[in-house]
Amino acid sequence: MPALVIVAHGSHLNPGSHDPTFAHADTVRAAGAFDEVREAFWKEEPSFREVLRTVESDEVYVVPLFVSEGYFTEQVIPRELRLADWDVSLWDSDGTDADTATLTPTDVDKTVHYCGPVGTHPAMSDVIVQRAESVTGDPDVGEGVGLAVVGHGTNRNENSAKAIHYHAERVRGMNRFEEVHALFMDEEPEVDDVTEYFDAEDIVVVPLFVADGYHTQEDIPEDMGLTDDYREGYDIPTDVDGHRIWYAGAVGTEPLLADVLLERAADAGADVDEALDIVRKRTATPAAGD
Repeated sequence: MPALVIVAHGSHLNPGSHDPTFAHADTVRAAGAFDEVREAFWKEEPSFREVLRTVESDEVYVVPLFVSEGYFTEQVIPRELRLADWDVSLWDSDGTDADTATLTPTDVDKTVHYCGPVGTHPAMSDVIVQRAESVTGDPDVGEGVGLAVVGHGTNRNENSAKAIHYHAERVRGMNRFEEVHALFMDEEPEVDDVTEYFDAEDIVVVPLFVADGYHTQEDIPEDMGLTDDYREGYDIPTDVDGHRIWYAGAVGTEPLLADVLLERAADAGADVDEALDIVRKRTATPAAGD
């Protein structure tokens, strides 16, 4: 059977940032779809550059645990994996619908299926909704409730915002929540002013980040007015300007994300139907379309 390599950013400053990567890898590994499941990081070991050398399988599916199609997924990861003939046009994407590129590394004799990031897969919209259910404890959350999908935002990469708008629009199309808005840390509309964008009394805030770290644990709670000092903590929900804010934390910590990793591999041709059934039972989520 082939191997799966999950590539993520990692952090020298926040050791907990790798936790979701290892957790989702463990879930996929237990499903038995791949002979090998490996994790690799930009800021930690094992590194992008060395990971393919640790894999015995001749066929490898590489899935980036990143939110957007941008600098890391389009330049850094292919370069570090030494994927010959890589060009972003092979994904045939407008910034939110990356496909798969099958390439050969220059330093190892393997076939690599380089998948688009989990963050732009359509199934990520379901993870956002599941995250809202998890934080509120309500499997039917939505009626009379607003949902804010929050991204970092940056003027350096327009795709960063595209992913946030893409999922906000998809969730809005479900007609489940009273209101759905895309908000950002570093561009307009800003999450600091979250209550100004919603009429709904209850607002669920879901950051489209892979892991909880400085931004999700410190910046966003303070920016929204949940607390003056993140070290003092805050209630969930917290009353802010006449609204109740249900802050969910990073979407990447939701167990359902393991499903999206497998779906990325399936889209690239991996035979993972049985594993998807196993993982969906473990994450207590229905099959797509159910």
